[in-house]
Amino acid sequence: MAYDKIIPVRARLDHCADYVLNPEKTSLPDGGPRLATAINCQLDTAYRDMMDTKRRWGKSGGVQGYHIIHSYTPGEVTPMEAHEMGVELAQRLLGDKYEAIVSTHLDHDHLHCHILFNSVGFMDGAKFRNTFQDYYRDIRGISNEVSRAHGVSVIEPEAKGEHYAEWSAGQSGKATVRGLIRQDMDAAINSAFTYQTFWEQLARMGYTIKRGPNVKHTAVRPPGGARFIRLASLGDGYTEDAIKERLAGVRSGISTAQSPPPKPPRRYTVKRGPLPRRPRQKLKGFRALYVHYLYLLGIRRPSPKRPPLPFSVRKEVTRLNRYVAQFRFLQANRVDNAAQLAMLGDALQAEIDALTDQRKDLYRRKRRGQDVDGEIQAITQKLRPLRQKLKTCGQIEQSVQHIRSQTELCRDAQRKEQEHQKAITKTCQARPQKFSPPDR
Repeated sequence: MAYDKIIPVRARLDHCADYVLNPEKTSLPDGGPRLATAINCQLDTAYRDMMDTKRRWGKSGGVQGYHIIHSYTPGEVTPMEAHEMGVELAQRLLGDKYEAIVSTHLDHDHLHCHILFNSVGFMDGAKFRNTFQDYYRDIRGISNEVSRAHGVSVIEPEAKGEHYAEWSAGQSGKATVRGLIRQDMDAAINSAFTYQTFWEQLARMGYTIKRGPNVKHTAVRPPGGARFIRLASLGDGYTEDAIKERLAGVRSGISTAQSPPPKPPRRYTVKRGPLPRRPRQKLKGFRALYVHYLYLLGIRRPSPKRPPLPFSVRKEVTRLNRYVAQFRFLQANRVDNAAQLAMLGDALQAEIDALTDQRKDLYRRKRRGQDVDGEIQAITQKLRPLRQKLKTCGQIEQSVQHIRSQTELCRDAQRKEQEHQKAITKTCQARPQKFSPPDR
């Protein structure tokens, strides 16, 4: 069974080419021919040929190339058959437009071909466009045709594919934009009575709606969203026909909620002896801001009286792990304001600079023939976490302003809700009371 994946190469195309053509991985153990083939270029100058094409057409930026990995089930094909199928796949996919190298690696139980090709066509300078639809239509389709022609089993898709970000978030239980839209549509269906009032309810939530006789695909755009999302991409239960059926169920008193309520997290208690109580420290500054924002995003149980959050704030749930990690960093380093954050960043940068200078000196000694590889590796291991911490400092500096603006947006929504409730109460109190005359 052949399995394919494509990886954009955005930097160091030469490193990827060296990996693909590694002689230790592509040479047969019995001394047979090396399983490596060049298409529209020379095998020993493939990288230079690709870069010359980019310079000739003035397209040296962006994605440098694409790396396809074409794998087989162990024991299904021989190394020569696997390589022949990989070359045929590359030739049918790329034709006479792109330079490519194809190799078959033998270092694992499952044979797999590597196809690395230039992102710029040498004939017309056109860049290869890698889209989700192209993968299923071109790469996956041609791969299946080649596999069938050689008697190899193929993967038949059982359902419509979804974007990797959506799939990954669903696997890990994270919130997604489409998930938030489904929640709003569930709420609109349960509070509406007719099909027209359903759309009116979504519009009151701030959604922009694209539908009508001249619109091929009904779509909605959430408040603050950049693009429309088709109903058909939201899954079963959210097409126009399905929404009408669910509304009919609401009118008949049948619950039609599609999104199951989240299960409460399990709580475990570890029995241990009494611990000395410490006075609770009150957070302030950045740490207090992060705690409040995480509360708004649902880390703690919200009050039932709290007004609904704006969609732009609810959308922030998709970045929840990032904000939690940043708060833990602030908590671990006791950072509460911009001055403390800047001091921490300067200290980290100074430590990084000192270690970098030491490593440069070691590299000079290595060029003179001294054995300092162990010392260089030790410094490199120290630099990685320091650079990650410095990167986190920069991310926090950007996030603080964004979190403040989103928190202010929530306060505005709360103020408007309170003013709306006061206006309703005032109107009810000012309305004249009607009394019926007593019976005689």
